[in-house]
Amino acid sequence: MSEKRKICVVTGTRAEYGLLYWTMKGILADKDLELQLIVTGMHLSPEFGLTYKQIELDGFLINKKVEMLLSSDTSVGINKSIGLGVIGFGEAFSELKPDIILVLGDRFEIFAAVTAAMVSRIPVAHCHGGEATEGVIDEPIRHSITKMSHLHFTATESFRKRVIQLGEQPDRVLNVGGLGIENINKLHLLSRPEFEQSINFKLKRRNILITFHPVTLEFSTAQQQFQNLLEVLDQQEDTALIFTKANADTEGRIINQMIDAYAAKNSDKAVAFTSLGQLRYLSALQHVDLVIGNSSSGLVEAPSFKKATINIGDRQKGRIMAESVIACDSSISAIKAAITLAISEEFQNKLKTVENPYGKGNSSVEIVASLKNAHLDGILKKQFYDL
Repeated sequence: MSEKRKICVVTGTRAEYGLLYWTMKGILADKDLELQLIVTGMHLSPEFGLTYKQIELDGFLINKKVEMLLSSDTSVGINKSIGLGVIGFGEAFSELKPDIILVLGDRFEIFAAVTAAMVSRIPVAHCHGGEATEGVIDEPIRHSITKMSHLHFTATESFRKRVIQLGEQPDRVLNVGGLGIENINKLHLLSRPEFEQSINFKLKRRNILITFHPVTLEFSTAQQQFQNLLEVLDQQEDTALIFTKANADTEGRIINQMIDAYAAKNSDKAVAFTSLGQLRYLSALQHVDLVIGNSSSGLVEAPSFKKATINIGDRQKGRIMAESVIACDSSISAIKAAITLAISEEFQNKLKTVENPYGKGNSSVEIVASLKNAHLDGILKKQFYDL
């Protein structure tokens, strides 16, 4: 009997784990594959809810925990975190000896993991490459991860072409659609009363889900931008506000402190969560009227619910956006105008026919099959593919 192929999944945030969930389940269920799991970053931080516990509750065995997140969210702190990550992942890979590493996205934790994998001569499979987010540090990180990876699973055909444009061999780049769509199809979402009970909060006539992250390639803009958003939200009548907190990015703590202060002062209409988790988050999308902020979920998942998204500022600039997305700058007047448009009868009617450009939702099946059948002999020696 041949040995099982060891697939090592690395996850550092609640959002990315939610996207990888069905692929991890698929690896576990395949008799020819062995799932190895390394958790890092925000999963191990009390400040971000110790979300590794949810991973264990979901029935996954965590093989290694790589501590790398410092309490500082300055650029010096994040540089040190990356360094610690490279050291920790180097040791973990040396011990686990995976055949291939599976990662998603563009965060600095994943950059550290893939850097260590490259030096350790372990092939990397990367999900959600080829995308563009011009306002954040993730943009160069994502393309760097692409160049250090050997198999690529993209969310749209145009992103697939971009990965090929970066010199990757076309037969190693698969368009599998956005991984988040699968959760929508497979999870049994909570009814409105169940959702209200799960967040211990009563929804109102109108309900807004807010996730706002710092724009990491701008200096000290988070506070003013988020203050503008809060001012506009404060003026909405008979409206419930559900906040999910920012990631461990530069200036993320400022936003989280402002959320806590606002929710404490306005407990009649606002509620805040470090992490809603996948089930409650997607259930929230089903029951709210509007998504506001600059999170990728407003672009990738919200269109499947035919809900309007107001995407503020440059964080997601360059990504493909459905017709349900209204882009605006971070000024008070622009956010106000966007909300007026989003709740207008004309726009609400348009939402009924919105198509999600990120696919239909069977990514995990294709990813697992590719990980299982990929020829790994000689895969580390990559030829640059010239257009």
